[in-house]
Amino acid sequence: MINLQYFVSKLNFIRPHLEYCTQLWSPVACYGNWSDIMELEKVQRRFTRLVNDIGTLPYSQRLEQLNLTTLAERRIRGDLIETYKIINGIVKYGDKLFSTGRSNSNLVSRPSKSKDPNIRKLVDSFISERVVKYWNMLPKEVKHAESVNDFKSKLDSFKKLCIYKDTGGFWEVSDTLLEKIEGASYIANRENHIRYLQSNPGVAKRKGINLNCNTY
Repeated sequence: MINLQYFVSKLNFIRPHLEYCTQLWSPVACYGNWSDIMELEKVQRRFTRLVNDIGTLPYSQRLEQLNLTTLAERRIRGDLIETYKIINGIVKYGDKLFSTGRSNSNLVSRPSKSKDPNIRKLVDSFISERVVKYWNMLPKEVKHAESVNDFKSKLDSFKKLCIYKDTGGFWEVSDTLLEKIEGASYIANRENHIRYLQSNPGVAKRKGINLNCNTY
């Protein structure tokens, strides 16, 4: 099992593999994609179980203790940062990816006109479509940030300001995901499951769950 410092170092090594080329394609949080999203999230879920003192806590609490977001939310935040870079010409690609409205602030969606649902789903998963909703709900002071770091700072401040409001912000994908992971059946069976693992440490070890935890 691992301590926090080792966890952070390994997380920084693993994340790039999970997020490789997500700017090109990433599963949108919608019906038909949740199995892919959950499969990606499973890596971070399992890895956070290894950390001392929090291994048996629910995933939502492990994220809170480690000051992390779900990978699903992190990917959307990355989309917004990449969109800012493209729109402002900071990167040398993507200048024709987005269409802007009259205000030159909001993005215009260009969904596929194909009758094939698989093609429409594929097009919706490209950054030029999947980011439109989240970008357009950002306030102008965030969109018109003076630099990438300024954009990141203002984006995080906007999240802190609105996180408890039902705004449809990018962070709400974490709420939906955590509800799927920690549903009613999970809550009902959690204490029994922890007692089982404590009685069978070999099972916990095979599952990569750190039982060194004083909080249940």
